[in-house]
Parts: sequence; C-alpha cells; structure tokens
Amino acid sequence: MVKKKRILFLSYDGLTDQLGQSQIIPYLSGLVKKGFTITIISCEKNDPFIRNGNEIKLILENANIFWNPLIYHKSPSVFSTIYDVSQMKKAAIRLHQIQPFDIVHCRSYITALVGLHFKRKKNIPFIFDMRGFWADERIEGKIWSLKNPVHRIVYKYFKKKEKEFLNESDAIVSLTDSAKKTILTWNLPQVDSNKIHVIPCCADLGLFNFENTSPERLNTLRTETSIPEDSYSISYLGAIGTWYMLEEMLRFYARLRNKYVSSKFLIITGEKPDLIFNTANKLNISTDGIIIRKAERTDVPIYLSLCSFSVFFIKPVFSKTASSPTKLGEILGMGIPVICNSGIGDVDSQIRNSNAGIVVDDFSTESFDQVINQLTTLIKSDRNIIRKIAIENYSLEGGIVKYEEIYILASVFTTTASL
Repeated sequence: MVKKKRILFLSYDGLTDQLGQSQIIPYLSGLVKKGFTITIISCEKNDPFIRNGNEIKLILENANIFWNPLIYHKSPSVFSTIYDVSQMKKAAIRLHQIQPFDIVHCRSYITALVGLHFKRKKNIPFIFDMRGFWADERIEGKIWSLKNPVHRIVYKYFKKKEKEFLNESDAIVSLTDSAKKTILTWNLPQVDSNKIHVIPCCADLGLFNFENTSPERLNTLRTETSIPEDSYSISYLGAIGTWYMLEEMLRFYARLRNKYVSSKFLIITGEKPDLIFNTANKLNISTDGIIIRKAERTDVPIYLSLCSFSVFFIKPVFSKTASSPTKLGEILGMGIPVICNSGIGDVDSQIRNSNAGIVVDDFSTESFDQVINQLTTLIKSDRNIIRKIAIENYSLEGGIVKYEEIYILASVFTTTASL
C-alpha cells in the first residue's frame, strides 16, 4: 500500500475570496481526511484578507491544513506577477527545506512556474491543475491585447510554457472533456489520454440541496421579492462582466416577460445594481421585474429556490471550451433547470443529454422564443432527477476521490524516483 504523502498546494487565487472558499478549501479539507498532509501557499488580495483572513485561518487550522498566505500585487501589470511568483517560489523552497514535500499541486499557469522548478531542480512530481486555457482567456477576455507588445510577448511566453507544463507534469487536471480532446490533438510527446484527468468544478451538495430549504423563510422571501411560486421567473447567480453576457440575458428576460408578464428576473450578485439597471435602460428594457440581491454563500440556495429556472450565457469563445461554471453544479443540486448557451465546456452535451434544461444555440429573438415556448414542459421537471444529475457529475465527494487517485498515482512516481 502506498503511504500517503505531503502535498504542497500552490494557488494564485486567494482563499479569502469566495472562489477559494468554494473551490479550494473543501477539496483540500477532504483530502486531509484521506490521510494527506497539506500545506497551502496562496496569494491574497488585501481587502478580502483583512476582512476574512482570521476566519479562513481558523477553518484551515481546524482542518489540520498549514497555510502560508502571501499578498497579491495587481500593479504594475506583468511585473507585479513576476514579483508574486518570485515570492511564492522563495516561500516554497523555504518550507521544503524545513520539511520536504512529496508532490507539488499547482492550480493554474502562474503557480505551475514554481511546480516546474521543483520538478526540474529536485525531481519532485508536480500536478498541473490547469483550470482552463489561461493565456487564451486573457486575450479573449480582453485583459490582454495582442496589439500591445508587452502583452504579446507574455502571451507567447505562456503558450510556450503551456506545452512544457503539459509535457513535464506528472498528471494534468482538466475541467472538461472538451479541453482534454483539444489537448490530445496537439500531439505532445509526453501527453496521452491517461495523463489527463477530468474533474469539473464541483459543488457542496449538502449546502445546495432543496430539501434543506426552510418553507417559512422561503415564503418570507417570496413576499419580500414579489416572486410567486410556480411562476416563470428566472435567476442568475454570480459575477457579471468579462465572460457573462448581461445584455443577452436581459434580452432573454424581456422576451420571457413578453409572454409571461408576471415573471421576474432575480440576479444574485455582489455587483453594483447600477451596472445592471443602466444596461437594461440602454436596451429599453423595463427594470420593474428585475430584482438584485447580494447573498452570503449559505443564503444562495434559498434565493435560487425562489425561481423556476436559472439562466447563464457565457461568451462562446475557444478558451471557454475548457470552462466548467461553478454555478452549474450548485443550481442542479437545487433541482432547478438551467437555460444556457452552447459552446461552453461540457455544459452543452450534459444539459442536452440529461434534459436538465435547455441550450440556446444563438442569441437571436427567434432562438429565445423557441426556448420560451418549451418552458411549459421544463417547469414540470422532477427536481429529484435534476439533483441526481448534479450528484453524478458535480459531487464534491466525487471530486475529492478523483484528486485522491491522482495523488496516489503521483506518490508512485515519488517512490519510483527515490529508488
């Protein structure tokens, strides 16, 4: 039997952000229970760290996880990232000298620079948890521009590094089968199907469970928001901007309300309401039925429960074939059907094959009306069947088991390398 190993987990995403709390801490806490010893080095944005740092520190201590937070630097662009990578590498080397790590688990491309260093200099296996085609996301999300000489150099640098990460890592984690298929077409000499493990963004299905919703509180919220039960109302969950297509979602809602005049659009987000209302006004869409709420993570399930459907439209570009929306597993866990667009990771095929929602092929009025005409059938969907799809595909426990298998596989590499 392979002895469980010491893992160094590197993240450029902060644990004090909501993403870290939903997509990093639960997995690693579960892996500690499986017998692994885990140390985290993360880069934390200043405000969330001040606000949530002590709480996260206590959560990690209770989970027996050692945490070495570093401060994230946003500017000057590029140079701040170089500095952060340097600080992360120094911290990793120092901790490795105190008590050596057996595996380096790198979340995304920035941290993989450190993992590649440990692999080349110390022959320590590293896991490239790629999270998506990061460099292409920077271009397609208009964060970088190929017209900018510096951005063009950095983009080409990371596309070159991308192949090195894929070739030299001991295991690759992809969020989608679509991305895995794309990578295999690149014919990289040290990459085959067995090396790439698909683990989508999973959800805490204990929290996102319609059976745990308080009927009394739900009725109170219905009165407060004026969202009647069994109405043709829709929700949207999450941030707005870069990838999420607010204008198209508002246009869909306008067509929905054209047929079902009592429908509401509940937007659960931390964004400023003015952004949403101003966009609606620009499109000449009435804001009467648009409700915006900011919710703590534990309150998100009950807000989702107010609506019959949940919608999200994401820019269908190349890099998004590697994307797994965190919200999808959470929404399905609540037994709520999804209305989404095609071209995003594995979402298209999963929704079409499971009847857990409807996929929009384009954003024309005709396509929107076709979907809206199908809602009378979709509203009758069995919540238990939809939740079962979430359990089969997006269970946090299932994700933890898959990571355990990857760690054990990498542990074999460690043992072999030491012989």
